[in-house]
Amino acid sequence: MFDALSDRLGSVFDRLKGKGSLSESDVNAAMREVRIALLEADVAVEVVKSFIEGVRERAVGQEVTKSVTPGQQVIKIVNDNLIEMLGKEPAWIELNAVPPVPILMIGLQGSGKTTTAAKIASRLTRRDKKKVMMASLDVTRPAAREQLRVLGEQINVSTLPMAEGETAVSIAKRAMTASRLQGYDVVILDTAGRVTIDQGLMDEIKQISEITNPAEKILVADALTGQDAVTTAKNFHQNVGVTGIVLTRMDGDSRGGAALSMRSVTGVPIKAVGTGEKLENLEDFHPERVAGRILGMGDVVSLVEKAAETIEVEEAEKIALKMQKGQFDFNDMLKQLQQVSKMGGLGGVLAMLPGVGKLQKQMASAGVDDKSITRQVAIIQSMTAQERKSPKLLNASRKRRVASGSGTTAQEINRLLKQQMEMSRMMKKVGKMGGLKGLGSLFGGGDPMQPDLGQGSNLKIPEGLINQPGQNFPGLPGLPKFPTKR
Repeated sequence: MFDALSDRLGSVFDRLKGKGSLSESDVNAAMREVRIALLEADVAVEVVKSFIEGVRERAVGQEVTKSVTPGQQVIKIVNDNLIEMLGKEPAWIELNAVPPVPILMIGLQGSGKTTTAAKIASRLTRRDKKKVMMASLDVTRPAAREQLRVLGEQINVSTLPMAEGETAVSIAKRAMTASRLQGYDVVILDTAGRVTIDQGLMDEIKQISEITNPAEKILVADALTGQDAVTTAKNFHQNVGVTGIVLTRMDGDSRGGAALSMRSVTGVPIKAVGTGEKLENLEDFHPERVAGRILGMGDVVSLVEKAAETIEVEEAEKIALKMQKGQFDFNDMLKQLQQVSKMGGLGGVLAMLPGVGKLQKQMASAGVDDKSITRQVAIIQSMTAQERKSPKLLNASRKRRVASGSGTTAQEINRLLKQQMEMSRMMKKVGKMGGLKGLGSLFGGGDPMQPDLGQGSNLKIPEGLINQPGQNFPGLPGLPKFPTKR
């Protein structure tokens, strides 16, 4: 998310940082480009105007002119104003009410409301340790209640049994009664959507809201609809009083303007963002971290949290022990590749590290991306158990069989074999190594964090990010040592 905006702002600030002093005309020229970048990112016009005025007022004052590094100071001002626009503090589902706490899910048809209800239920169950029931109030869309039931089974969350001939209001009443009698902490009410906003939809939601008195009215909006999502948020908020927003399909929106506009035009916080179709692809919305991503500062904290959620410490310790003995086979390599995928893929991991925007483009042009990881996984999964444990068994005929089974070529298999051998040698020293060179070997490159970007390039990883000897994260060699769940 925010790729296009981040690239555009990065080029503006690179020019500012190269100047020893900044005049008012320099700041005005930069603000013009920032305004264009925000408008191209689909940020609402009134939000852009307010943002630029706030930044310019501070950027042309003594705060910048007396600064030792005026370019950096302007970036800090932009960062502070971005955080303020996005809501300053993160906000999650409010559960400070007498159980069962009702949460009303509202939004237009096709925005991902039902899937988001299941994602929130899963998060409340796993992380917040709440007993959750879901109930579909959608009596108009075919199989809507069946969809919620199937999702509930996948995440082991109860759903209200279906009954024929009910209205949305009667289902809401039954859901509240059942959850109260059965001792549930939270009941998520998934309302019906419409193709467009109409009075019938608003009247139904108002009636359900009066009966259930929800602690939260969560608007689910599709980030890909851009300005339409902002208009939808305004209308819902004016009619039914939205308390929070969840933006879906943020992984497919490189502009991100809806996220930047929503908080400003409604005054309610963005609670979370959907970053994929899987039920675990829901991220808390942290304004400070999002601002850091937009300005190319990375989001290492979120990367650490994601690693802690996805990596089993016992498995990681087993692999680390084998690595230090130089016993790194294709089974271990497969587990590492799968861990990268769980953490959002190679692009998702790199997007959270500071200063690697140029690196991502370089890797993409070299064909090193999540598709290359998928092909490597396919190759390993096409091997026999013996071949994974003893890569030396892979002779010409075996390679042809593996290539046929994985839809790849013998050359790709040879490349993967070379990487495995290099990693096996490297892992004997991994306990004493620092830096991120292990990640480069994993994907067929050199040191990925210090690439050669051409003459005059000075891209370096900030001191302190690269780990010290003996502090390697066992799941991904060379990355900072992350906490893992037990």
